[in-house]
Amino acid sequence: MITVTEAVAPAAALRRLSDEGVSIWLDDLSRRRIESGNLAELIGTRNIVGVTTNPSIFQAAIGSGEGYEEQLADLATRGVTVDEAVRMMTTADVRAAADVLREVYDATGGRDGRVSIEVDPRLAHDTRATIAEARQLAWLVDRPNVMIKIPATKAGLPAITEVVGAGISVNVTLIFSLERYREVMDAYLAGLEKARAAGLDLSGIHSVASFFVSRVDSEIDKRLTLLGTDEALALKGKAALANARLAYEAYENVFGSAGVPSRAGDRFTALAGARANPQRPLWASTGVKDPAFRDTLYVEELVAPGTVNTMPEATLDAAADHGDVRGDTVTGGYAQARADLAAVERLGISYDEVVQQLEQEGVAKFEVAWQDLLDAVTKSLDSKGVDGE
Repeated sequence: MITVTEAVAPAAALRRLSDEGVSIWLDDLSRRRIESGNLAELIGTRNIVGVTTNPSIFQAAIGSGEGYEEQLADLATRGVTVDEAVRMMTTADVRAAADVLREVYDATGGRDGRVSIEVDPRLAHDTRATIAEARQLAWLVDRPNVMIKIPATKAGLPAITEVVGAGISVNVTLIFSLERYREVMDAYLAGLEKARAAGLDLSGIHSVASFFVSRVDSEIDKRLTLLGTDEALALKGKAALANARLAYEAYENVFGSAGVPSRAGDRFTALAGARANPQRPLWASTGVKDPAFRDTLYVEELVAPGTVNTMPEATLDAAADHGDVRGDTVTGGYAQARADLAAVERLGISYDEVVQQLEQEGVAKFEVAWQDLLDAVTKSLDSKGVDGE
């Protein structure tokens, strides 16, 4: 339940997480959360410095109808299409959340205080439409601390370059594979180079790369369980962390240690001279699916400077209550991470097959959630006597 309580100091574990260089973002948003003051409360009591949204989150929020009645009535009176109604409601929530986080944005020089909104997932395989939608969303929200989420599909890669090149900050989502992550970093660098050529101020462009975690374990562990051998079962819960740690190694190779250019590749070093920002890794899908694992697993084991961890509220509360933050748990584990993924491969589980499947499923799940949202809003508009089609 979303409530506002008397302000208290942030939980010690969350303070330690922030001190280690991890930005804590909330993976949830609703109008009720904004209007009740709960989001503002979480900034003070949970060290929240950003918000991410996705089609599933909006489907749950708007589908409930709570807080949206007046706007729905106005939209119905105007006779807008259901797609336009959804766009107006979601951008209104993101705009309001961006205003709540504006002080954080200003205090961190634009690094945090960000709110992400995703392009229509039905456009995931259409580059030109994604670019057009990203521009439209940035214009509609009209806040400097908005980030436009673009999926890391093949079609999404050139869209990332074009949107960043236009000076729009981007959250790249649905990244599962190391190969695709490297392509995402290349797309971001190409966008920065395009922006520099256009004379834009690179210091105002920020990006995060959302590397999904728990879904990797869910799929690989399912296959390990089917094998059922002692060797297979001993690898459960290791693949996702290994994958994420190697992603951080790839990040260091391109952007340096926590974005410090002295250790970065030549391409980013040149851009950093023009005040470009590194594209930070963001750990997404950090809610633990397997009850056999500690519910803070993907928080405690992915602590590294210059990262973002976006948490659903249940994970955030668990981390605040009993999180064990013991310093950097990523940079010393690259060799073991490679060994763990190699061990999975030796058992006949194809890494490439798994990550490709997860990308396809990720896009499909968001498309389903978006359609469910459209259906719910259509019903609401029709109930007010207006055809939402």
